[in-house]
Amino acid sequence: MLKGVDPLLTPELLAVLAEMGHGDRLVVADRNFPAHSCGARVVDLPGADGDAVLRAVLGVLPVDTFQDPPAWHMRPDDGSRAPSWEPVREALRVAEGRDVAVGEVPRPEFYDLARAAYCVVRTGDSRPYACFAVAKGVL
Repeated sequence: MLKGVDPLLTPELLAVLAEMGHGDRLVVADRNFPAHSCGARVVDLPGADGDAVLRAVLGVLPVDTFQDPPAWHMRPDDGSRAPSWEPVREALRVAEGRDVAVGEVPRPEFYDLARAAYCVVRTGDSRPYACFAVAKGVL
């Protein structure tokens, strides 16, 4: 047990976050995302929703300031905004103390983004298109 560390940050996930370097991307995906076919590294957190996982991760992971945008969200196939869009933007804003640009990426292109990510965290989130990515910054 560690003081002050969100319990969603399992030893496996903490190790992944520590291993990541500047510019590496972390994907947080819903339970329907094909994580194991898209990602070389997968951390499964089946009991957690994506917003809670993102807030926990952002408690220890700085967001990149060199990439524009430094975060991405999967756009539904019909072009609408996913229900998780606003909670993701708010989590980024609170964690960073500033507005953080979030790119919207069509589902097929998001799969490509995930293949290039350092790790995919698959959650138990049941909302459709609750998939997003963030690039690690520097301290």
